[in-house]
Amino acid sequence: MPQTLFPTTLFVFSQYWPFYLIFIIFIFVILFLDLGIFNRKDHVVSVKEALIWSCVWIILAIAFNLFFYFYATGKSTEWYLEHIWAIPKGMTAQTAGAIEGKNSGLEFLAGYIIEKTLALDNIFVFVMIFKYFETPLKYQHKILFFGILGALFFRAIFISIGAELVEYDWVLILFGGFLILTGIKLLFMPEKEKDIGSNFLIRWFRKSGWVSTKNWEEIQGRFFIRENGKIFITTLFLVLILIEFSDIVFAVDSVPAIFAITREPLIVFTSNIFAILGLRSLYFLLANMVEKFEYLKYGLAVILVFVGIKMAWLNNLYGGKFPISISLAFIFLVLVVCTVVSVVKLRLRPRM
Repeated sequence: MPQTLFPTTLFVFSQYWPFYLIFIIFIFVILFLDLGIFNRKDHVVSVKEALIWSCVWIILAIAFNLFFYFYATGKSTEWYLEHIWAIPKGMTAQTAGAIEGKNSGLEFLAGYIIEKTLALDNIFVFVMIFKYFETPLKYQHKILFFGILGALFFRAIFISIGAELVEYDWVLILFGGFLILTGIKLLFMPEKEKDIGSNFLIRWFRKSGWVSTKNWEEIQGRFFIRENGKIFITTLFLVLILIEFSDIVFAVDSVPAIFAITREPLIVFTSNIFAILGLRSLYFLLANMVEKFEYLKYGLAVILVFVGIKMAWLNNLYGGKFPISISLAFIFLVLVVCTVVSVVKLRLRPRM
């Protein structure tokens, strides 16, 4: 099927902005139900609750994936009916549309899996930040919830910028090279122990005199507090700023990685959002276990190198789009192998 005949971007924002709007409204309704009804009070999230919510977010993502498959199939078929001359020989508009719909569905799934994998690095950082500030468990859910709201905003900005930049071939090569170097760095360079206290944001806020000196019990879960007639930010808000900053840093890797899978901004945006929405429950589920999956870091490195090569070279080699089914199979295989090896090594490790 000649990839060059089909438009690089089918879901142009100027035409499909109602879809974006409805999707965003849907997401905010879910978030309102989450914080406004199910989690109104600060509390310690149990493993059972985290597991239930993780399943809820995954089920929602799969349901959307199925919906998007049929939606993309219909829109692709419409495009072929309007451009009959572009229908590949031996196919009907319906057959060609079904192929494009399948590819779009697999691209969403691949992007979602990559984001979930990259999210494991976020969890490492979340654990270190919470430990450094001795953040009470009952406030961690609140911090991560508002952190997700900020992440949605900044990811939308990065994706909008990325959608414009990837139209240039030299940007694709640059992004691909960056991902390859990042993957190689993860594979061969020892990871240094991060000193949260040396972070320039923490040092700057502490020197500014804007942070309240009251302890966790005194601030009672508030982001701001009044002292001697002045408004100060609390440690809770400082932790939120660091969580938000860490997500912005990770977006530098994750957004180009998904653009290596698909050039469709709608797929990049929706797969990113669903992966971010499940990050909070994933944290509470894996916070005490993530260090045990030591080989997942190497799997992540291999995946980054692969998507970097795909973006910089393989896509052009295959006429604009490397087969998404092969990409998805490779990513899935790497994750399974790394997870199995980590579990086997953990079980073989002698107990003290």
